[in-house]
Amino acid sequence: HVQLVESGGGSVQAGGSLRLSCVASGYTLPMNMGWFRRLPGQEREGVAAISPGSGRRYYGDSVKGRFTISRDNAENTLLLEMNDLKPEDTGTYYCAGGAWQLLLRPTAYNYWGRGTQVTVS
Repeated sequence: HVQLVESGGGSVQAGGSLRLSCVASGYTLPMNMGWFRRLPGQEREGVAAISPGSGRRYYGDSVKGRFTISRDNAENTLLLEMNDLKPEDTGTYYCAGGAWQLLLRPTAYNYWGRGTQVTVS
């Protein structure tokens, strides 16, 4: 039973930074993982994705150059470093895993965390 638990959300002023973490459990092999977000009134969108060995990383256009995805397989942890945050980044951020292919499409992922709120003012 795979479980993903996010943490690190909070409130920050525009231009500030936050670091999100996702601890995974219940699986034996590293898998494609990603961060998604649901902005107010919008569908869930892909933020960043990373391959099991960290060799490939994809980013959504709106976060390129500001956000960095990384992982520590020894600690079963997925990270998202968010810099230069903007009010339009406000939303609920989700950790996801188990995609059959490294994609920024939510439907590709089998496992989801419950989300952590990020508010930028």
